[in-house]
Parts: sequence; C-alpha cells; structure tokens
Amino acid sequence: MSIQNTSIPLTTNDHLVRWVEKIAELTKPDAIHWVDGSREEYDLLCAQMVSSGTFTRLNQKLWPGCFYTRSDPGDVARVEDRTFICSLSKDSAGPTNNWVDPYEMRRKLKGLFDGAMRGRTMYVLAFSMGPVGGPMSRIGVELTDSPYVVVNMRIMARIGVSVFREIDKDEGRVVPCVHSVGAPLVPGQKDVPWPCNAEKYIVHFPETREIWSFGSGYGGNALLGKKCFALRIASNIARDEGWLAEHMLILGVEDPKGEKTYVAAAFPSACGKTNFSMMIPPKGFEGWKIWTVGDDIAWIRPGADGVLHAINPEAGFFGVAPGTSPATNPNAMATLSRNTIFTNVALTPEGGVWWEGMTEEPPEECLDWQGKKWTPKIAKETGAKAAHPNARFTSPASQCPTIDPAWEDPNGVPISAIIFGGRRASTIPLVYQAFNWSSGVYIGATMGSEMTAAAGGTIGKVRRDPMAMLPFCGYHMGDYFRHWLKMPRSLSVTPRIFHVNWFRKGADGKFLWPGYRENMRVLKWIVDRARVRAPGAETPIGWMPRYEDIEWKGLNFPKEQFEQLQAFDRAAWQNEVMDHEELFIRLHDHLPPEMIYERELLICRL
Repeated sequence: MSIQNTSIPLTTNDHLVRWVEKIAELTKPDAIHWVDGSREEYDLLCAQMVSSGTFTRLNQKLWPGCFYTRSDPGDVARVEDRTFICSLSKDSAGPTNNWVDPYEMRRKLKGLFDGAMRGRTMYVLAFSMGPVGGPMSRIGVELTDSPYVVVNMRIMARIGVSVFREIDKDEGRVVPCVHSVGAPLVPGQKDVPWPCNAEKYIVHFPETREIWSFGSGYGGNALLGKKCFALRIASNIARDEGWLAEHMLILGVEDPKGEKTYVAAAFPSACGKTNFSMMIPPKGFEGWKIWTVGDDIAWIRPGADGVLHAINPEAGFFGVAPGTSPATNPNAMATLSRNTIFTNVALTPEGGVWWEGMTEEPPEECLDWQGKKWTPKIAKETGAKAAHPNARFTSPASQCPTIDPAWEDPNGVPISAIIFGGRRASTIPLVYQAFNWSSGVYIGATMGSEMTAAAGGTIGKVRRDPMAMLPFCGYHMGDYFRHWLKMPRSLSVTPRIFHVNWFRKGADGKFLWPGYRENMRVLKWIVDRARVRAPGAETPIGWMPRYEDIEWKGLNFPKEQFEQLQAFDRAAWQNEVMDHEELFIRLHDHLPPEMIYERELLICRL
C-alpha cells in the first residue's frame, strides 16, 4: 500500500487502540489498515478490487468514476429473520423484533468471529453520521474485513482523519461496530469476487450501543452506519435523549416568492421515497422548487426555539436502481451518472450499466446480475431479470442537482409537516390531515402497505408498518409510540401530520392518480395547511382538501375522479379499524392508552 504505513493508528485514544487490538486478537487478520478517508486511498482500494475481480471499472467516457460489482446470489438484501435486538430483557425488544439473550449471543458471536478475518486485512473505519462535530451528529468505528464496505462507507458517511480527530477529543460516546464477511482464507487459497457466509447474523446490543454483523457483504447488513446505527441503535439513543431517529426523507418546498417549507415523510419500501425527495414540479408550477435534504433517514430533535429540526445523518444515497429512469426520476439519474458504485445491475457490452425501467428499449444483449448472457428474447422466454429487483447504486448526495443548500447545516432544518404514506388500492384517500399530534401518531402507528410480489406473502394483504419503522425500531414498538406521544412536551410548535396514498385504484383496477411529479399538487396543499392558509373539509378521519383547494393549473383532472380518490367509505373504514386491532393486540402490554383512546374516538366518529 503506497499511501502511508496504514498499520499506524490514526488516533491518540487509548480505549480505541486497545479495542482494535482486542478484536484483532479474536479475528486474527493478516494486517490492520487505519482508514484515512482520502481520495488516494479510495482509488487504491477500488484498483485492488478491480484486480481481484470484485469490481469492474465501467467505461469512463460514459460513466466517469463508476464501478460495477455483482454479489453472491445468496447475499442480495437485508435479512430481517437474521437481524437481532439483544437487549438485556426480551420485553424491551418487543414482539416485532427477534430477540436472543445477549450473553448467549455474545458466546455465539465469539465463536463465529474467532479467526474470521484470517488471510484478510482488517480496516479500522471511523465514521460520523451527520456533519463531523455537529451537535446532532454521532460517531461510530466499524472494523471490517471488506474493502467494498470501506469504499461504500466513504460515499455514505463522513469518514477518516477528521473523525479520528473528533474521537481524540474524548467528548462523546463512540458506537463500536464489528463486521466480517465470515470467509477466512488459508495460505495459498484463492479468494472469490464476493466473499460471504451462508450463516448470517446482524446483531444490535442496545444498552452497550454495539453492532456485530457476520456473514454478509450486502450494504444493508454490512454498511453498519446505515440501518444498524442510524435507525436501530439511534432509535434507542433518541428515546433516552428525547429526540427521534426516523426512516424518513426530508425535503424543502420553495415557492416562487422564495418562501421555503421543510417536510419529513415516512413511506415503506416501494412507495416512491427517493422519487418524492427529488421531485421536479409539474406543468403549472413554474417558479416552484423542491430541495432534497435526504432520501432515507432523518434525525429529528427539538431545537432551542421549540421547533423540531432535522438532519440527514447520511452523506450519500444507497438507492434501488430498477425503476429509476429519466422519466421517473431525472435528478437521481443525474446523481448516479458519475462516481457511483453499482451493485447487481446488468453490464452492457460497451462497459455501461442497465436495469429494468431505465430505458424504454432494453439493450440487445448484456450480462445479467449473475454474469449470464441476457437478451430481451431470453427474458420473454424465461422471465429472467437483467438486474436484481434490489440492485443498488451508491452515490454522493452532493452530486444531486436538487441538494438543499442547508443539507449539511449541523443544526438541521425546521420541520413544518410530517407525512405518512403507504401503498393501498382502496379505502385510504389521496390525502388527509390528522386533527392533532395524538391523532397523527395514531395514523402513523396504523399505516400499512399492501404486500407486493417482492415482499413475499399474500399479495394484497395489508402489512402494518408503523411509521415505516417496523424492521428498524431498536426497541418495543409500544414504547416507541409512547416516545412519539411525549415529543410535544418539549415543543412550542408541533408539525402538522398528514397521510397520503398515491396508489388508490378505480373499479377498472387502474391507478386513479398520476403520481410522480403531480404529487407536487398534494404537497402544495400540505404546505399551505402547515402555514395555516388553506381550507379543508372536516371528515371522521381528518381534514381533507376539496377539489377547488388543489392547484390544477397544467393538469386536466376531472372533479369526479378526484372525488373517487378522496371517497370516504364508512363500511370500509369500519373494517380498517378492526384490522388496526391485530397490531395493537401484539403490543398490548406496552401500548400507550392514548392509542386506545384515539381508536375509540375514530370508532365514535365512524
């Protein structure tokens, strides 16, 4: 390694040095590399992965600074059934998380990690979630034997020397993260392009704020700053310190006069979060702008001004590629056009990438995500996809054309509205507003999405996903609702809460709402309501816009169709409320009484 002697610690913090030595004794790597986060180091690691066969350098004229990799077919997504919250008591983890006794789990992990890094380099990667040194930011150190993790984390977080300097101040707690692909090498053994282990564990210890991940090299399981730290561990820290760590996008809406309003929104997967965060306003909205602060995670805390402020703790986008196109999301396409790492998409003969939905015409032939020849004819005959449905791009957020000028403000941006949303073909209207904070928490707690083919399970069955946090809340969901209900105590102004549903269908099975850019029309009403300057009609479920309350300029949308979208069907809602019970029964012993009251009030109004 030509940059420097990478085995010399980049920190003066004795605790950190001793911990690194202790983990090295357990995992037995051949070398230790302290990650400085420099461009030279990134280029060197990428070059090493090209020569080892892990990375393919794309055509630099077409895709400057971009690389391509294929994972092992058994390591393509988050593994919810192998994700554990090992709190001291099973009760703290709650019924929606997998729990194992922490002592038993530590014994298991000690066995798995014993010698797990043999024949590999252990990288010591210090990272900051949020701007380095910011009052809302947090620091972790990930020890990993995967160079893929190091280069992706350089895009997804702030890493390297500046973070070690912050650790040296010894002022804040550091979250220790240990990761191994679980594929030790014996001398002379040839490595595979994507090492991993069939046995996988993604383990969180909430009380000691530790994360241990074994067996997977995939982003959601291996980039430990992302879901593991920024949501599962951070949700525990946030509960203890009085703030919120949420699976939410953050965007700013700027009107032609230059007034800017920030909103946060939580949608489960496959509900268009990235598209919404980078939306281009439609015809009729000339002079309006959408600014992107983040597309996936929001850390939200009460400011000294009594208002909620949010930061995006990440520095990049780890986005799903399939379905992303110049038509659906031109800003995402511009973001990923350079300095991006593509995982499990298809590789074209001219050294470019492709995925389903990227262009109207597929390439005549390419290599699919498993390296096999793929043509439209083969796809027609066998149904084979060129890109894996969960294929990803890792891109720097700073490259996004709509990135907000304040996206790295360490104090965050003020949040005026919170939006919840799911994928529902019936019952739930296009948009409605909660009566108050408590009824808004109820709306978030009972939101759900109909299962798609990707989720596996009964297609059309509603899967409740409270606040889109079901797989990511690091403690009991009932206590999580209670924490939300307590938030207004430290606020002088609470954001207005809304629910949207872009996916309602008519009797013919077609979507009633055009979605994508047209969602701006709904967003404008939301902003106007948050600014107390738009009317709404009171209904049993909340406030709703009337046809004339929406800006229709540039879109010919019939009033009848809007009324179908907003239709309130009492009988369907009575069934809906019965369904809410299913989740509440699971959480009953920790369920806040306010949730019961809100349900009773809703039943009375129905």
